Amino acid sequence: MKKTICSLLSAVLLVGFSGCSKTDENTSSAQKSSSVSQSSKESITSNYTSQVSSGETVTSEQQTIAGLDDTTIQSLENTKKGWGQGTNVDKDNRPVSCGEYQTKYGKYGAVYIGENTKKIYLTFDEGYENGYTPKILDALKDKKASAVFFVTYDYAKKNPDLIKRMIAENHIVGNHSYTHPSMPTVTVQKAKEEIQKLHDYVFENFKYKMTLFRPPMGEYSERTLAITQALGYKSIFWSYAYKDWDPNSQIGAAKAFEKVTKAAHNGVVYLLHAVSKDNAEILPSVIDDLRKKGFEISKFDL
Repeated sequence: MKKTICSLLSAVLLVGFSGCSKTDENTSSAQKSSSVSQSSKESITSNYTSQVSSGETVTSEQQTIAGLDDTTIQSLENTKKGWGQGTNVDKDNRPVSCGEYQTKYGKYGAVYIGENTKKIYLTFDEGYENGYTPKILDALKDKKASAVFFVTYDYAKKNPDLIKRMIAENHIVGNHSYTHPSMPTVTVQKAKEEIQKLHDYVFENFKYKMTLFRPPMGEYSERTLAITQALGYKSIFWSYAYKDWDPNSQIGAAKAFEKVTKAAHNGVVYLLHAVSKDNAEILPSVIDDLRKKGFEISKFDL
């Protein structure tokens, strides 16, 4: 899984709102357990076993993520950048910043937006379980739609049945770090461990190989992008997100639906937080609306 670290780029500071709040890592908050019926659990377990056995064989050699040349990594620029798509869009409603940063950092495997086609990508951040993920999974299953779920170690440890269900129902499970730190603020070794430790945990417990990483709070640097790439991962950002991460500050289903659907554009990578009651309520109608407009809810292929 070793990859060659690309040549240096001059970093441009972009101040944007964070798509993932510190609330996501508040593991002291009351955790709402997700209940699944016994028959559903048996079905999920059967499907999960089928998925991991019929998918890519992950060997013990692949399980250990490649090491890095720390001297090279240390030489890379490490100014912290906070990602937000901004409000400036082109004639196709695509955020201008996404195209610019895709060009700047695409060589590090960073993804901000998809191609200018009718494909749409749904991604959910899972810092802790607030009781809505089963409803989100139900909607996706009913609508035959795929999504990426970016999980932390705490989430994976406390919600193994939901992880198994994500895998069984053909979704992608992504790496959202071990402890949810701002990646540019930690040492090179710690940054590597944040990705590798969760990678190893998910492999060991679910026999599932993760390849997509979402930087906590959308904070990154050229150095952390290079670390992520060298560990065999792509860094997945987004081309649309809104302030949905605070369960105590929801805007209501009607307003949330309008925001999400109005922002639709070719190649959109949606970031939605699964702790949001609004997101869980509007997801079926959002999918219907986007499809009526000619969009395809695509499995992540960027």
